[in-house]
Amino acid sequence: MSFDLRFTKGHGTGNDFVLFADPDGDTVLSPAQIAAVCDRHFGVGGDGLIRAVRSENLGDGASALDEDAAAVWFMDYWNADGSVSEMCGNGVRVYTRFLIDQGLVDLAPGESIAIGTRAGVRRVSLSEHGFEVDMGVWRRDGGEPLVRAKGLSVARPGLGIDVGNPHVVVALADDDELEGLDLAYLPILDPVPDAGANVEFVVPAEPLVEAGVGRIRMRVHERGSGETLSCGTGAVAAALAVRFWAGAGAPDVWRVQVPGGVVGVRMFESADGEHVALSGPAELVFDGVLALA
Repeated sequence: MSFDLRFTKGHGTGNDFVLFADPDGDTVLSPAQIAAVCDRHFGVGGDGLIRAVRSENLGDGASALDEDAAAVWFMDYWNADGSVSEMCGNGVRVYTRFLIDQGLVDLAPGESIAIGTRAGVRRVSLSEHGFEVDMGVWRRDGGEPLVRAKGLSVARPGLGIDVGNPHVVVALADDDELEGLDLAYLPILDPVPDAGANVEFVVPAEPLVEAGVGRIRMRVHERGSGETLSCGTGAVAAALAVRFWAGAGAPDVWRVQVPGGVVGVRMFESADGEHVALSGPAELVFDGVLALA
């Protein structure tokens, strides 16, 4: 027996998602169904699927409400292969835009909203230029594994960065190396992280810093999705890694160019440590109905 799934397609700098509203938590899709929806040939197509559910109606939402009672809505995010994910920086901006579009929340420019995620509560604010999400406290985690990728002649050292989900960032010499990667193939990490990792390959702009803003280019292979046009948490991790490598005097504001556009990253101090914020557009493209078995 089939049922109709009413959905919206959205993206943030080309990182695209299938979103649907399920406030009461009644529509639970299996990993196979999620993979079918995200299939670009036989389904809607997307880098992931996002269910809008009230935190009180989802087991994972309890910790979000314990952290912040204002986190009424939970971003139930799944990768394109049907595996669960902790967090998505582009996704949470698109999710907030979806909540507004569906009339589920009101958000005026300058205001912010608390969104529950499996990586903790994230605050998303609206401005005239798009959305900015406070990604919370970050940390170096995962060591410095060697990374092998199709198109690189030798393995390169990476830097482990955790921004709610795991990343390994690899510095490349120039644009030719970046363009020469074939990220249809999974990069190999040594040692292999227990939970896997998103892998970012970055090249600094010339000059690296212009008018006080750091500038880098990035491509990414996302865990569970493959190469994507953009990865918000990946852009954050890449900027943090390059700032670390650049050393003292490196800026706290960065412009990250990804294949799908440009996002902004800024680092700032808070009572519980250094936070990092991600800003960029969030677009809703079309609505539809899909019959699912």
